[in-house]
Amino acid sequence: MNAREAFLRACALDVAVRKPGNVSIHSAGHRMQAQQFLDSAQAAAGPLFTPGQGVGERIEAAVRASWTAAGCNTNLGIVLLSAPLAVAVERHGEATQAALEAVLSTLDLQDARAAYRGIAHANPGGLGSAETEDVHAEPHVGLRAAMVLAADRDLIARQYRDAYADLFARVPPLVPADRPEAAVQSLYLDWLAAFPDSHIVRKHGIAVAQTVMAVAQSWRARAAAGEVLDRVPEFAAWDEALKSRGINPGTTADLTVATLMLSFLRAGGTDRDNPLPAPAV
Repeated sequence: MNAREAFLRACALDVAVRKPGNVSIHSAGHRMQAQQFLDSAQAAAGPLFTPGQGVGERIEAAVRASWTAAGCNTNLGIVLLSAPLAVAVERHGEATQAALEAVLSTLDLQDARAAYRGIAHANPGGLGSAETEDVHAEPHVGLRAAMVLAADRDLIARQYRDAYADLFARVPPLVPADRPEAAVQSLYLDWLAAFPDSHIVRKHGIAVAQTVMAVAQSWRARAAAGEVLDRVPEFAAWDEALKSRGINPGTTADLTVATLMLSFLRAGGTDRDNPLPAPAV
């Protein structure tokens, strides 16, 4: 499986599974439908995997293509996380932490300018402003340096700082092909239970994010005990309750997609090695 296929497979599986607070084929939300995420993934794939392009160029072009396809911001975080992975595989032939570090260490001012334009175009909810290197202004440092400045308040920026250490710590093991839903839900809940979701913090504050995190810890424990969450009415009810309050763990979903993509890449590209079936796109 090449990097483009891994990206599309991860994006498709993401919306095929109920993830509380986030859009899926089981439950629309936040004025968005699952098909918009599938359309934007297909649109973003071309720019993300165009040979020879830099990280910033890929981000800007993929965001613009996604917006054209979906009419709203569906995948900024996914694009931000996927672009360095795409470049690492192209330049180094593998998705290792060393390969990512090599890519991230070369990010320059041009990458920052292009990425800033892409972020501003996506205009994500709750973006706000920053005292230094605000995305609405002209950057003065390279893209990684800008991400380092935001790393303590944004989990995606933290991955740029730490060469995706959090993702590598969560790459799922081999998963039975008959239960991919449980694998993705467990990964999503693991992220949501471990960190206050950055998107929730920006829009609703840290207290709300910590409350969601605490509830996720309970569901993660039930999933770890073997409970099939899709058979539990309260799980779906939590999903709908979050959406009714406008609470979207969007950063958690983005990190889940990127971790799945990394898993597919590191599995060696065969279904035998990592038999998560790809939902129809």
